[in-house]
Parts: sequence; C-alpha cells; structure tokens
Amino acid sequence: MSELLVKDKDIVVPGEVLAVGMDHLPGKGTYREDEKILAGQLGLVSIDGRAIKLIPMSGRYIPKTGDTIVCKVTDILMTGWRLDTNSAYSAVLSMKDATSDYIQRGADLTQYFNLGEWLVCKIVNVTSQKLVDVTMKGPGLRNLKGGRVFSVNTNKVPRIIGKQGSMVSMLKNATGCRITVGQNGWVWIDGEADKEVIVVEAIRKIEEESHTSGLTDKMKEYLEKVTGQKVTE
Repeated sequence: MSELLVKDKDIVVPGEVLAVGMDHLPGKGTYREDEKILAGQLGLVSIDGRAIKLIPMSGRYIPKTGDTIVCKVTDILMTGWRLDTNSAYSAVLSMKDATSDYIQRGADLTQYFNLGEWLVCKIVNVTSQKLVDVTMKGPGLRNLKGGRVFSVNTNKVPRIIGKQGSMVSMLKNATGCRITVGQNGWVWIDGEADKEVIVVEAIRKIEEESHTSGLTDKMKEYLEKVTGQKVTE
C-alpha cells in the first residue's frame, strides 16, 4: 500500500523516508530505494502531482540561462567587462550585449561601466565549462546608481520575490524603496536610510520564515506595524 509520509513545505533531512509505494515519483533532491522515496539532502518538500522534489535549504548560486542577476564589474577587458556573479563562475558582458552604441576598438570602456559598478543583467549562455555570457539588452536590465547591495540565501529568492513579484511589490509599496532581487542572491535597494533598514530586516524575516504558510499575510502585518501605515499587496 502506498503512503505519503510528508506534507508540502515540510523540512526534511538526508535519508528521511518521504513516501512508501509506487504511487509517487522521486523528483529533484530525492531518490528511490526499493519501495521507498528518500531525501537526498536537507530541503523543503515540494509536491507536484505525483512527483516529490526538494528545494535546497543552502548552497551557492549556480548560473542558469535565462536568470536575471545583479552583478559587479571586476575587470575591464579589451572587448567588454568581467562581472562577479556571486557564484564560483564570473560572467562576461561583451560590448555588443552592453549597448547599441558603436564602440571603436580600443575605446575607454569606463565611460560605460567602471570597476565596482553594479549591473542588472540576464544570462544568455552557460557553456559546459561554466563560461557565462550576459546581456543588458532587455526590460529592466540596467546599471544601478546609488543604493546598496546585500546578499541573501539564493534558495530563498523565489519566496522573497513572491508569486508574480507580489512580495517585492508589497515591500516597495510599504517603504517607497526601489528594489531589485537578483536570482543569484544579491539584492539592490535604494531609498531613505530608515526605509532601507526596514527592507533589509523584512527580507531577513522572509528568509527565516520562508518555509511557513501564510507568509504574505504575516509580512503585511509586520510591515504595517513597523511603518505605521496600511500596506497594499
């Protein structure tokens, strides 16, 4: 007889039995042993139809094509810029992917982006050797002026963003800050100093409670308490 031993959003440890029988399928982060499906890592249970998968609770960012990331200029090359992606792999932004301007060979590229500047880019290619190419041509892709950047657990990014950006929208509405959350775990915020502090504390709270249900309502209540204003989602 088949039996599911865990619920959606349960936290499980490696080796824990998640289900017995053949009614369920092992997904990412799980494996089958005889009639049992077991956890292969520490993670949050996600049940999708018959499949049981785990969302990792920790680990560094691994670049994926299509991800929008916040990155930092670390080197200026002959034909573009090298960027820190908050991962084990740096990225390259070529001149043709940075601007529509015609740039002469040997031109001073610092007039576009200088060392230490923060950019919002989209990953367009990741090779098997983990060479990462990015572009700044697309909606919302730009260099970030002012503000500050801090890091979050990359596995909590979907909860920080929320469904269709709902959580970030609520944070923006509550504080008036501009916020960009990179899928690589770097977050840029820009606003009044006291409001920036509220955003950072709220995001830390989302990270800590990402596995709990009703998180949006909890965060709305929290933001109304700290700002003293009614918050719209």
